[in-house]
Amino acid sequence: MTDPDDAVTGDEAPDADDSPAVDSPSASDRDEEDGPSSETASGPALIRSGRNFEREYRLDASEAGTFLIELGEKLQDGDELRLATDEWELPFAFGEPVELEVDFEGTGEPSLEIEVELPGRTDDTAPDVR
Repeated sequence: MTDPDDAVTGDEAPDADDSPAVDSPSASDRDEEDGPSSETASGPALIRSGRNFEREYRLDASEAGTFLIELGEKLQDGDELRLATDEWELPFAFGEPVELEVDFEGTGEPSLEIEVELPGRTDDTAPDVR
């Protein structure tokens, strides 16, 4: 993956609670829009459920391809993945179905957007039939 300093945008949008999106000792001492810039004593800040987190990167095609291959291998191998940089770490248990969207803009300056959306895995089980 790329250096987190190459991020174009970084935005944490508050959800239902007022707690920070990452677990770090100094999270309450900084503005929420700063993102997970503080590392914990044991390593990168852990991004946890219950909050929104977003980072956007501008990469060359080769580096984006490497990332997509690694992501694809994780999708094929199991139902959990972990995205990480030196500053933050995002563990995610995903479920089915995976949504794939292809969006081609052919007018003006042509562009192709490919979006993969992974739903979170639930641990729910069906009730017993008696």
